[in-house]
Amino acid sequence: MEAVILVGIQASGKSTFYQQRFFDTHVRISRDLLRTRNREQQLMRTCLQTRQPFVIDNTNVTAEERARFIGPAKANGYHVVGYFFRTETRAAIARNKLRQGKAVVPIPGILGTYKKLEEPRMDEGFDELFAVILTPSNEFVVEPFVPASPPPG
Repeated sequence: MEAVILVGIQASGKSTFYQQRFFDTHVRISRDLLRTRNREQQLMRTCLQTRQPFVIDNTNVTAEERARFIGPAKANGYHVVGYFFRTETRAAIARNKLRQGKAVVPIPGILGTYKKLEEPRMDEGFDELFAVILTPSNEFVVEPFVPASPPPG
C-alpha cells in the first residue's frame, strides 16, 4: 500500500496534481475538505485499517506535521512517497489570484506558510521523495528530489 504526502505552500498545484495523478487510485485526505484535524485522522485511520492507498493533500510544510502521517503509515506497512512542490511565492500568489470564493488564500497566509517551509528529508521516513515543478504552461515536471541545502548536523 502507498501513502503519498504532498508538501508545498498554498497554490503550488498540490490538489491539481492529486486530481491528475491519484484521483482514480488513492483516497484524498485534505483538511480543506474535512475541516478538522480529528476528521482527517479518522479518515486516515480508516484507510490504514482497510489498506486503502491515500494522499495527504495539505501544505505539510514542517517535519512535525508530516510525522503525524508518516509514522502511522510506516507502522502499518505502507510505502511512503513524498512530493515536494518547489514554488516561488510570486508564482503561487499569481495562481491564487485565479481562485474564487473561499479558495482564495490571503497573501499573508501564503507568505506565512512559506516562512515555515522545511524541505522534506529522507530521514523523516520517506521511502521515495520527488520534487515537483509546475511550469508556466501548467504542466507538472517530476524529478528525484535533491535538497537545496545540506541536511542539518
